[in-house]
Amino acid sequence: MKFSTQSIADVILIEPTINGDDRGYFAETFRQDLLEEAIGYRVNFVQDNESRSTKGVLRGLHYQLPPYTQAKLVRVIEGKVLDIAVDIRKSSPTFGQHISVELTAQNKYQLFIPRGFAHGFVVLSNTATFAYKVDNYYSKTHERGISFYDKKLDINWGLPYEILQISEKDRQLPLLDMTENFFN
Repeated sequence: MKFSTQSIADVILIEPTINGDDRGYFAETFRQDLLEEAIGYRVNFVQDNESRSTKGVLRGLHYQLPPYTQAKLVRVIEGKVLDIAVDIRKSSPTFGQHISVELTAQNKYQLFIPRGFAHGFVVLSNTATFAYKVDNYYSKTHERGISFYDKKLDINWGLPYEILQISEKDRQLPLLDMTENFFN
C-alpha cells in the first residue's frame, strides 16, 4: 500500500498493491497497522456503510457534531465517483478548502478523511457502489451538513447542475458560514 498526503493536511490517499493474473486479482483493502503509521495516531473503526447510487446522485456534504464526530475511510467497489472532503476545522490554515479525488473500481484508491471534515460525493458512472468505514456511530441528532452549492467552497462536481440528483434534505443544508462548526 502506498499512502500519500493530499493538499490538505491529514487527508491521505491510499493506493493498494494489486496482485493480478489471468484468474483475477488480490488486494489488501485495509491494514490497521499501516494506516495508523501513515496518519500518526490510533483509529478504531466501529461501523461499515455501503450505498449504491446512479449517475448524478450527489450525497453530502455531511459531518457529525461531538461526541459523534467521525473519521472515514472511503472507497468505490463498483463504478466511479468524485469524492470531496471539506476542511471545517476553524483554526486550520485550510479552513473552507476542499480536496477532490476520483475513486473508481479500477484504480481501487481509498481516501482517509479525518475528523473535522465534511464529506460528500457524486456518482460519475452509470452506477456506483460506495463503501466506507467510520470510527464513530451514526447519530441522527448529531448529523449536520453544508450546502453542496456553496459558492465560497468553489467545488466543481464534474457534472452539470441540471443532472444532479440531490435529496431534499441535502438541498436544505446551510452555507459553510451558517453551519455549526465545532472544530478548533
